[in-house]
Amino acid sequence: MSGSTPFKMRLVHLDLKGAPPKVSYLSEIFPLFRALGANGLLIEYEDMFPYEGPLRLLRAKYAYSPSEIKEILHLAGLNELEVIPLVQTFGHMEFVLKHAAFAHLREVGPFPCTLNPHEAESLALVGAMIDQVLELHPGARWLHVGCDEVYYLGEGEASRRWLQQEQNSTGKLCLSHMRAVASHVQTQRPSVTPLVWDDMLRDLPEDQLAASGVPQLVEPVLWDYAADLDVHGKVLLMQKYWRCGFPRLWAASAFKGATGPSQAVPPIRHHLRNHVQWLQVAGSRPTDSLQGIILTGWQRYDHFSVLCELLPAGVPSLAACLQLLLHGGFDGDAKAKVENLLGISNLEMMDPVRQAPCSPPRPISPLPV
Repeated sequence: MSGSTPFKMRLVHLDLKGAPPKVSYLSEIFPLFRALGANGLLIEYEDMFPYEGPLRLLRAKYAYSPSEIKEILHLAGLNELEVIPLVQTFGHMEFVLKHAAFAHLREVGPFPCTLNPHEAESLALVGAMIDQVLELHPGARWLHVGCDEVYYLGEGEASRRWLQQEQNSTGKLCLSHMRAVASHVQTQRPSVTPLVWDDMLRDLPEDQLAASGVPQLVEPVLWDYAADLDVHGKVLLMQKYWRCGFPRLWAASAFKGATGPSQAVPPIRHHLRNHVQWLQVAGSRPTDSLQGIILTGWQRYDHFSVLCELLPAGVPSLAACLQLLLHGGFDGDAKAKVENLLGISNLEMMDPVRQAPCSPPRPISPLPV
């Protein structure tokens, strides 16, 4: 089914931190994902995972049960969709740090978005989360540990004291925590490779990144959701990562949830252009230079934000983007196949947005515990 696509793995991102689908809905949509050309899922559980013990308070009211997680994995297997679970371990920790029991582990007291990397309890917390997720995903080959958009890193009291020491920097602090998390994953499950979003790595000096030990532990996911993606810049960034010692890289596009924090319907043309340019990035390098591509579908920009496009509203965009990846373009035949599989007479493309933010805005006001 892969045809001419340079991406041998094509993962649909299920962001469950807002309007999470019922298992019965997933049983109906997984066959469609497969028919459209997907062969994997990145499942960002957040508070929908059935944490146990001291972590039980992280569960949402309607969190999946362990039996439902097993059913989701069974349904994915029936449809030949490889599952990669995602656990946030540094930034985007609002669903954990909003609780009074864990508020003392915030990097900056008023903001529950970032974990304090100096506390031993912080690593113990994310380690316990990782262990429980891996236990319910015995066949996982990868585990995504997030590590994106670590706002306010270095601004906490402990970090400020640490940064006063010679040769210390926020980059070194980030890499240290990332290395500790990845080491925990590989100690607990040597067969599992951690993935990380790459935005905290992009601007680090090559020598610092190469000497950190991180390239031997994780595979970065280069993400960019813009319609005017800088193809040459992405190729140069890939070359930088290879020089630093990362053996494999991934790409991440978007089919919804990346063009505005409260948008209702995805601008399909915008997302198609983004995927065309990711094909150009992949095509500029040797075959299989990228392990795969993750088509992200964000439900919220963060745990406290309003909902953006819901999954059902994003399915036409997802269908078009997957078909474009398979065929190397979106011609009349690809459009007709999408319309046939979705049972619609005409795929409404929508005009593109003028300017699409590629990441959520920085929080500007304290949030209560």
